[in-house]
Amino acid sequence: MIRINLLPHREEKRKQKKQAFYALLVLGGVIGVGIVLAVGGYNARAIAIQEQRNQVLKSAIVVLDHKIAEIATLKQEIEALKARQQAVEDLQGDRNQPVYLLDELVKQTPPGVYLKGFRQDGQRVAVNGYAQSQERVSEFLRNLAGVSPWLERPELIEVKSAVLGQSKTGRKVVEFNLNVNIKRPRDKDKPEDGKSRSAKPQERAA
Repeated sequence: MIRINLLPHREEKRKQKKQAFYALLVLGGVIGVGIVLAVGGYNARAIAIQEQRNQVLKSAIVVLDHKIAEIATLKQEIEALKARQQAVEDLQGDRNQPVYLLDELVKQTPPGVYLKGFRQDGQRVAVNGYAQSQERVSEFLRNLAGVSPWLERPELIEVKSAVLGQSKTGRKVVEFNLNVNIKRPRDKDKPEDGKSRSAKPQERAA
C-alpha cells in the first residue's frame, strides 16, 4: 500500500529555516552586545586606572611646586643675606679708602706734577692739578691705569695751558682735570681681563 504525505512539508522547512535564522540573529546580537560590554568595561577600567595615575601625578606636582616655591624663597633670602653681608664688607672696606687714595696719589704722581685738589664721589675721584708739560700728564695717566693696584680707568676731562698766579715770571704750566675710579678691597686683586695674576708670568715665560 502506497502512502502519500499530503502535509505542506515545504512550508514547514521554510518555517524551520526562518526560525533558525532568527535564532542565529539573536545569538549574534547577544554575542555582539557581550563583546561591546566587555570592551567598554575594559576601556572604563583602563580610563579609571589612568585617572588614578593622573591624580597621583597631580598630587606629586603640587608637592613639587610647593617645594620649588620654598627653594625659590630660600634662594631669595640667601641672596638678600649675601647682599647685606657684601654691603657691610664694603662699608668696612670703604672706611680705609681715603688712606689708600692718598697713598696711591703720592706714589703714582710723577715728578713735575702738582695736585691741587681731589674730590671723591662714591668710587669716582675727580683730580685736578698742574704739570710742567702734557708728557707729565700722560705719564700720570699711565701710572693710574697700569701701575696702581687701587686706582683704575683714568679719564682725562680737560687739559689747558695756564699761568701760575704766584709766579713772578709768569711761567706757563699745564692745568688738567681727570677722573679715576678707586677699587674696593674685594676688587683689588681681580684682574681686568678675568685671568688670574699668577698666569701672567707663565704667559710671559712662554
